[in-house]
Amino acid sequence: MAREARNTRKKRAGESTKKGGKLKYIPLGGLGEIGKNMYALEYGDSILVVDCGLMFPDDEMLGIDFVVPDITYLVENKEKLVGIVLTHGHEDHIGGLPFALKKISAPLYGTKLTLGMVGNKLAEWAPEITPDYREVRAGDVVEMGPFTVRFIAVCHSIPDGVGLAVKTPVGTVVHTGDFKLDPTPIDGRLTEYDAFSEEGKKGVLLLLSDSTNVERVGFTESERVLSGTLDKIFRQYRTKRIVIASFASNLHRVQQVVDSAARFNRKVAFVGRSMVKNVELARNLGYLHVEDRLIVDIEDISSVPSSSLVVMTTGSQGEPFSGLVLMSRGEHRVISLSDKDVVALFATPIPGNEKLVSGTVNRLFSCGCDVVYEKEQGIHVSGHAARDELRVMLNMTRPKFFVPVHGEYRHLVRHAQLARETGVAARNAFVLQNGDVLQLDGEKATVKDRVQAGGIMVDGLALGELQGSILKERRELSEEGLVLVSIVLSGAGELLAPPSFESRGFLHLDDAAKLKDDLVSSVEKAVLSLGGKAAADIDLLETKVKGRIRETLRRFGRSKPMITPVITVLGAPAKNTRGRRK
Repeated sequence: MAREARNTRKKRAGESTKKGGKLKYIPLGGLGEIGKNMYALEYGDSILVVDCGLMFPDDEMLGIDFVVPDITYLVENKEKLVGIVLTHGHEDHIGGLPFALKKISAPLYGTKLTLGMVGNKLAEWAPEITPDYREVRAGDVVEMGPFTVRFIAVCHSIPDGVGLAVKTPVGTVVHTGDFKLDPTPIDGRLTEYDAFSEEGKKGVLLLLSDSTNVERVGFTESERVLSGTLDKIFRQYRTKRIVIASFASNLHRVQQVVDSAARFNRKVAFVGRSMVKNVELARNLGYLHVEDRLIVDIEDISSVPSSSLVVMTTGSQGEPFSGLVLMSRGEHRVISLSDKDVVALFATPIPGNEKLVSGTVNRLFSCGCDVVYEKEQGIHVSGHAARDELRVMLNMTRPKFFVPVHGEYRHLVRHAQLARETGVAARNAFVLQNGDVLQLDGEKATVKDRVQAGGIMVDGLALGELQGSILKERRELSEEGLVLVSIVLSGAGELLAPPSFESRGFLHLDDAAKLKDDLVSSVEKAVLSLGGKAAADIDLLETKVKGRIRETLRRFGRSKPMITPVITVLGAPAKNTRGRRK
């Protein structure tokens, strides 16, 4: 990728920069939720987008892989886009790009590692897309239409993260990105206090700040404290094979595992597609330092004594097809766990993943191996700032207006309260929802409008809105089951055979003869009541059949299965032969 950070774009003709213009801040994701972060700044006929992430599904999103932001507003205004700026390479900040870039196009700005991870993701999900990459580094200042963006180094649980100071015609907007004030980062790259303080002295109109850990008092521990936990495990289990599960993107943690393995004369095998790809990318770009002699291919681990091997794998969140979960189920093609193994989960469950993680831990114990997973054993350090660090950020930037971002609703409320404690006027701290439009003119800020925002479900491909019919049907099927009735008619609307029924997830109709007879009778009555119209108006017949079946089932019990008639009319045109869902 060619580095073009310091090449500035000239403002487009007709762009509004006149005095009295208004800036709009529009969150399209990331508020009231953990994930699918996406924000837009709009001034005149220019829109700057920050991040485009995904969110993992909750228990009610049956069969859904993940959720991406609804970008209808950006599609409707795609001619206004001047750039998409990425703060770092986590999935909740870049995971939506393969879907968004099929609909919108703009230069893509990010640091070397972030753009490398975007490239890997696009190669997998949208290989036909080749974005206009613009590589930047902390300290760079880039013009994008009426916006001048300064990139500021921040510490997080992935290297090369940045915060943003966006100078606009009405004032400066500071976006912290995901950050913490780690005094001893693994890569030595400190959060740039001086840059944030400098912006504060010059004057910050609006601060957008990470709210994830606002409920945690004090300061988040340094990532470096995990080195002690790792060394303790390596000493305690000298004779066992060590399996460590972590986020594939947490390259600082990978570096610490590699360093500990080197100190204790162990080789390292990387397991899981995302882990292998991220390690390869980070090594190639110089973000991960691993000697070739330390790495052993997964296919060759049988040649390494158990006491001389560390396996670094995905699956710390209990993801169904991850390396660790396959091992726990005895389904991994190479690694079989036993009492000769110790497994350490170097992560805490993301809210909503507790059951998956608990199930994985139980299966690991059943394999006979030792398991290190309790938080008290020092197996995880957050990448997000705790309450006192957020207070420091507020005091450094001293914003006139404040919007908490990146958190569930209670996090946003608590962060807004913290802002008021540090001197932000109560009327100037806004707890927004996705889609709200905050309008600023330099002196006042008001929520004037809303745009379409929400989530698009992805199940292999984009299916539709979160509240759409597909998810509704899946929920109904999971809760009540399905009754399918097959009806064969003549062209005159007469039944040519008794209706036949199939049931899935409801009950076995063969074991409920009386109910089955009643259902057959109800369908026959529905057909008879329409006479010749039964074959001529299939929609009307479906409505009648569903109504009669529901009446019969209501007498039987309280269950309300999905009812699907499949109607065949012999001798009629093909268009009259159909089966439709409820």
